[in-house]
Amino acid sequence: MKTAKSKQQQPDVSVVVVSWNTREILLDCLRSALSTKDRLNMEITVVDNGSVDGSPEAVREYFPGVRIIRNGANLGFSRANNAGIRASTGKYICLVNSDVIFTENCIPLLFDHMEKNPLIGILGPQIIGRDGEVQRSCMGFPTVWNSLCRALALDAIFPNSKLLGGQLLTYWPHDTTREVDVVNGCFWMVRRAALDMVGLLDEKFFIYGEDVDWCRRFRSRNWKVAFYPEAQAVHLGGASSARMPVRFYLEMHRANLQYWKKHHGRRAQNLYRLTLILHDAVRLAAFALLSARDEDRAGSVSMGKVRRSAAGLRMLLSGLDGL
Repeated sequence: MKTAKSKQQQPDVSVVVVSWNTREILLDCLRSALSTKDRLNMEITVVDNGSVDGSPEAVREYFPGVRIIRNGANLGFSRANNAGIRASTGKYICLVNSDVIFTENCIPLLFDHMEKNPLIGILGPQIIGRDGEVQRSCMGFPTVWNSLCRALALDAIFPNSKLLGGQLLTYWPHDTTREVDVVNGCFWMVRRAALDMVGLLDEKFFIYGEDVDWCRRFRSRNWKVAFYPEAQAVHLGGASSARMPVRFYLEMHRANLQYWKKHHGRRAQNLYRLTLILHDAVRLAAFALLSARDEDRAGSVSMGKVRRSAAGLRMLLSGLDGL
């Protein structure tokens, strides 16, 4: 006769979803995750970062089996994910944004691939956008050279060049299984045994930058970071950042500078800051010209990017990034 204790099995996968005022797409995310629940022993946790749109109440009403961790304020991406990780018990932890929709076999395929490849610490699926096109979801570690190529848009002008497109991997169509430097943070499957060795996300990163930092730390402990296109997920994109594009753009700059401060010396930090200044200056000029030329919606979009780049320049030149 089995005892109650023997019936308690470790979940195969713990899904952790961080949400901030994304009620409807959060519910869609959970529906898609639960559609594969019978394929694996799975637990789901939603970490809510102080939403005021009724997200936690909706989860409790429609998905009573989902654990909810309610933060009283927006504590940022890393702290929220870490709270979900601490509450999880699965052999693998699946960290996803609330604007991700799982395809039917996504989690089982990732699980099977991790089981067959015990040296992989972090695995990411192929990410599909709203338009059905494959999105970039991996990147190379940033260097002064590839940051300069980004600043001058050389990777966009020569997208098939490995020399010029090394940061965003523009030469690779995200269609083959391979090791990568970084799997971006909208969707990770993480091996618990590797996580126990590497440690949690660095909570000094509020939003952005934590993915590059974490993948670097995994690789430094000899765990592979890999991409597996047989598994797919849909990323609706920008659910939180779209409401405050300038603020999130500045947060991205701060996070990137913070990453360089953590992992590089002063000279490299200063050179990287110069590439960011060049990046914003080039785009400010380009989008100002486009905005002046176009008076329709395209012009309005360009003007929004002008404001974003101008804010970035002000922050970088004034030293208001706090680093």
